[in-house]
Amino acid sequence: MVEGFETRGWVRFPFDPVLADWVAHARPRARAALDDPALAHWHDCDGTWFVGVDALDNDAQGRVGGSDPLSGQAMRFIADHLGMLPLHRAQVSVLWPGYPRPRRGEGAAAFRYRQTRDAAHVDGLKPTGPDRRRKVQECHAWILGLPLTEAGPDAAPLVVWEGSHRIIRAALAAALADHPRAGWADVDVTDAYQAARREVFDTCRRVPLPARPGEAYVIHRHALHGVAPWAASADAGPDGRMIAYFRPELPGGVVQWIDPS
Repeated sequence: MVEGFETRGWVRFPFDPVLADWVAHARPRARAALDDPALAHWHDCDGTWFVGVDALDNDAQGRVGGSDPLSGQAMRFIADHLGMLPLHRAQVSVLWPGYPRPRRGEGAAAFRYRQTRDAAHVDGLKPTGPDRRRKVQECHAWILGLPLTEAGPDAAPLVVWEGSHRIIRAALAAALADHPRAGWADVDVTDAYQAARREVFDTCRRVPLPARPGEAYVIHRHALHGVAPWAASADAGPDGRMIAYFRPELPGGVVQWIDPS
């Protein structure tokens, strides 16, 4: 499993009753977030996506709604091989039929990219300013996805480009190499990132990762990933396709983030 993660940049875990129990506690709290006026700004894409950043009211050990701390196979894998960190409030990402529609303020080119390339991205490299230039702004350690609802495999699953983490990491490391480490967070990596992304599209296999409540997947922090469109034939309940995501940040900033370990 470790070798597969290092090669592919992702690993999926089968049904785990310990995790299923956590989901049973977390799901009502995630549903409540959808109607929280303080989180209303996360409803986007003409009502087809609740972005839900920091929307789940869990604590640093993952307790939510009276649950035990978050545990199970996926968490053991993280603790043994990637390093455990205090957990932030999880993102609650919910998709419904009709996704994708344009996000607020999204131009035609960005929307086409959402439609045709699943809005593929590496977490933490956010476009800013009128020219949408990118720096490493958030240094996530890993990405843990925990499905909260039953949904068909074509109901806007997360997708990942297999092996992309190696291409992305090498390109960004090269872009940063000539700059003092203390200033890496201020380095514009846009050109290197875009070139690496094109290489990924040309050479890496796109893999959808549908999963059920009680299952989990872990994605490498440098892996290119996105969300597929909701297929016309896809099915899900009224809660849509709901996933909780944890992405704790590394204490060592960009220097630790670019490290291949």
